[in-house]
Amino acid sequence: MTERTGIRPSMDKPLYHPQRGAEGTILDIDQFCLWYGEKQALFNNSISVEKGLVTALIGPSGCGKSTLLRSLNRMNDLIEGLKITGEIRLDNQNIFDPHVDVIALRKRMGMVFQKPNPFPMTISDNVSYPLKIDGIRDRHILAETVEKSLQSAALWDEVKDRLKDNALGLSGGQQQRLCIARAIAADPEVLLMDEPCSALDPLATTKIEDLINELRGRYSIIIVTHNMQQAARVSDNTAFMYLGKMIEYGKTDTIFTKPRSQQTQDYVTGRFG
Repeated sequence: MTERTGIRPSMDKPLYHPQRGAEGTILDIDQFCLWYGEKQALFNNSISVEKGLVTALIGPSGCGKSTLLRSLNRMNDLIEGLKITGEIRLDNQNIFDPHVDVIALRKRMGMVFQKPNPFPMTISDNVSYPLKIDGIRDRHILAETVEKSLQSAALWDEVKDRLKDNALGLSGGQQQRLCIARAIAADPEVLLMDEPCSALDPLATTKIEDLINELRGRYSIIIVTHNMQQAARVSDNTAFMYLGKMIEYGKTDTIFTKPRSQQTQDYVTGRFG
């Protein structure tokens, strides 16, 4: 029987995984492989994501971090020639089962992209958009959700008097926090963040990192980052990927100070990547 926790860097290496959190796991990635046509991009990746914590995916460019992240809410589905094996289970249900509603899945998995992508509409309409496409029209519910989501994204005080302004007029950092507010408005269980600070200046980056720390516990957050210092600052657990493979996964302080793999040691100390 296949062991359901930890990671398998290769079939001949021992499992290594952090101790389970008090709330258990929310996502189990089990022997997940992915191909683009004939090219294999992910190799037997297995990891258990702990509920309510921040998990960072690190590794050099092209190692498969974003490919894995986008597989979690099936954003890769429409790519021609895509093939997968293995499972990704959300609350013990395989997200690739034929009966799974992909739209419902994506509501449970909020996504924040590398570059801020607010819609060309008002700040308020950006945040309430997920509710409106669900058919919610009650103005009180919409207004309450907008305020609550903007407060959760640490943006309310900055925009509460500008809710009818076009969101494209916000600064880059504010736009990214607005996108986080929009993701929160759909009431997801998991927040997926694909290098959310790479297009931001240091001040805006600090605000996003502070926000991630504030959201810890309320959501299970998975963040792809090329910035190892950022991973060390914001994450509870860290997974190191290389050439499409999960090399090591563990508590963040362990990965950065006492990794078990020499490849991990070489990467976090700057010897390659």
